[in-house]
Amino acid sequence: MMEAWLISYDGTRLVLPPFTGFRIKRTGSVPCDSFEGICPWDGGVESRLSDAVRLIVEEDGARRFTGVVDEYQLSWGQSGGELSVSGRGLAALLLDNEARGQDYQVATLQDILRDHVAPYGIETASAGRLPAVPGFSVETGSSEWKVLYSFARYHGGVEPRFDVYGRLSVSAEGSGREVALDGVCGPTSILWRDKRYGVCSEVLVLDRGSLTPQRVVNQEFAQKGGACRRVITMPGKSAYQAMRYSGQFQLDRSYEERLRLEVTVPGNWLCEPGDRVHVNLKQPRISGVWKALEVENVLDDTGRWVRLTLG
Repeated sequence: MMEAWLISYDGTRLVLPPFTGFRIKRTGSVPCDSFEGICPWDGGVESRLSDAVRLIVEEDGARRFTGVVDEYQLSWGQSGGELSVSGRGLAALLLDNEARGQDYQVATLQDILRDHVAPYGIETASAGRLPAVPGFSVETGSSEWKVLYSFARYHGGVEPRFDVYGRLSVSAEGSGREVALDGVCGPTSILWRDKRYGVCSEVLVLDRGSLTPQRVVNQEFAQKGGACRRVITMPGKSAYQAMRYSGQFQLDRSYEERLRLEVTVPGNWLCEPGDRVHVNLKQPRISGVWKALEVENVLDDTGRWVRLTLG
């Protein structure tokens, strides 16, 4: 049984009626996890809805969503009242807030968490041993998420992610499971996409200091006619290794966007973002190990179903 409640700014809890329909999308990072739900509404405590700042959803004792309340809507008709509520995961707090400009002589992960994560009440579940970054700069107006992501991903090779409790993990240690997806589970729809637009063939990394620009090329894509160059500028005086890594990261990230496989299956809670999905489909004939990028769990008029976006 699914249960959900709203938490107000003063800690008061308001339990919601059972949902008649919902949509929970889990990504682990960006775009944010998101929730949309509809439930019957008898009225009487409407004033408490406007005080809600957090939404928590559980089913059979398992946490399914923790996030900020973005919007609610009340409607009344011949069939009675109805409440619609929507929200995003706690990554929204880092996306919605801009950072002040700051230069670190030497930035550590603890510095970044202290200055750009902790002020928003976000709990850190795990923090790996990322290398300190000399001359790390924060541009005024950058989102707090961009600051965290740039530090962890560009310089440490770690992608920050949030769990269903809204806790941040900045660690190279993955907790992804192995999940089998084949014809037995009976997919109701399959979508295969091969997109060349936006895939970079070359990245040129510039430095505001005196280092020579670094050029990184996707040889395979370039040989097949790909022609899309991106130019990025590193803040401050960046080390040669950081420049090369940033260029290769941008190149790899754009190439990862090229292939997508979307599979819709009946049921719910099949897997989590980051899980490794073993695919063996007959039509189209696709096999191999894919990574779950987005997992969307839905209850609507057709029943319960899950849409997996694999990359």
